[in-house]
Amino acid sequence: MKLISLILLFLVPTSIILAEDPIKQVIFNPGLLNYIHQITSDFSTISEERKNELDKIALYMQNKVSAKEPISLTYICTHNSRRSHFGQIWAATAAAYYLIPEVKTFSGGTEATAFNERAVAACTRAGFIIKKTSEEKNPLYEVRFARDVEPIRAFSKKYNDASNPQKDFCAIMTCSQADMACPVVKGASARVAVPYDDPKEFDGKSQEAAKYDERCKQIAIETFYVFSQVKTGTP
Repeated sequence: MKLISLILLFLVPTSIILAEDPIKQVIFNPGLLNYIHQITSDFSTISEERKNELDKIALYMQNKVSAKEPISLTYICTHNSRRSHFGQIWAATAAAYYLIPEVKTFSGGTEATAFNERAVAACTRAGFIIKKTSEEKNPLYEVRFARDVEPIRAFSKKYNDASNPQKDFCAIMTCSQADMACPVVKGASARVAVPYDDPKEFDGKSQEAAKYDERCKQIAIETFYVFSQVKTGTP
């Protein structure tokens, strides 16, 4: 068995084993895996003050893992168009990378708009494969971090939308405005505020793509840091 595992890892360098059976594995998008290797070496860029807040999410997850209970994380921002989608998508990716079992990730806003096309472009540049499956004002996107995993269904919605968990979830507030607008998130068993600057401020400006990439990367680094702190007992 050890020999088979070593052969598979040699032949498929983009693989992350998701179970003890070496046949069950995730083949990450190659470009995305390179991006992940970069961000996982950047945890030192996170301030200690920021880590103190991020560790609250990790503790929530650790308690769920220890109790062998499923984990639901809902990332919340005002319009559910940029930062909250970054959070949901990176959290789903980090769960697969760090072998954290039974994690489901969601996003929502205090109002619904659309998954912003600039944020979609930033995710694509990071290595996600994204397919737009509808053409209405609030389109549905399928986001894939690996070829053989169900896509993340990304669209804008309110945080209490029927497609999101209604109880026993961790509400992660990704913007100050939503944090102030929702002092209590009904149904949440934990609530953590980790606000990020809004790249929307640079829409239409020369720094637009760079600022969206910067915010996408910051959220990726901090999300992967959180998941790296969760111990599963997996070798």
